[in-house]
Amino acid sequence: MLCQGGERTLLPSRQNQTHGQDGIFAVIVAIAFAGLTHAQGSLDPKSRQELKRADLTGTNMEVIISVIENQPGETIERHIHHGEEAFYVLQGATLETADGKQITLPAGASAINRRDVPHAGLKVLGNTPFKYLAVHIVDKGAKLYDAPPK
Repeated sequence: MLCQGGERTLLPSRQNQTHGQDGIFAVIVAIAFAGLTHAQGSLDPKSRQELKRADLTGTNMEVIISVIENQPGETIERHIHHGEEAFYVLQGATLETADGKQITLPAGASAINRRDVPHAGLKVLGNTPFKYLAVHIVDKGAKLYDAPPK
C-alpha cells in the first residue's frame, strides 16, 4: 500500500489477502460498471455538447438544447427519443444510409423526429463534419438516446 509521500506500508498477510480480494472485487465491479455505462451510453453522440436543460412547465418533460458534430467516417447510430427532436443543420454534409443511398443535408435544413420513431443509421461521408443544433422535448429522466424496439 502506498501512503502519503509515496512510502510503502506492508500489512499483515491476512489483511493483505482481504485487501487483495477487496481490490480484485472493486476492479471487477469497475470494469462491469464501465461496460454497462458504455453499452447504455453508446447511442449518445460522443461529440454532443449540451447547452441548456430545463423543465417544461406543467409537465413531466424537459427541454434539452445541444450541438452535435459528427466527423467524416462516423456513423450516427439508429435510435429513438422518448419525446420530440427538432434539429437545424449548422454545417451540412453528405450522409449515407444503411442501404448505400447518399443524401445531402445542407446548412439551414431542418426536420422534426417524432417520439419513439427510429431514425438515423447514417454515415458521414466526405471531408466535412456534420454539425447541427438539436432541441429535444423528452420525458424527464428517460434516456435521451435509446435503442429502437426490436
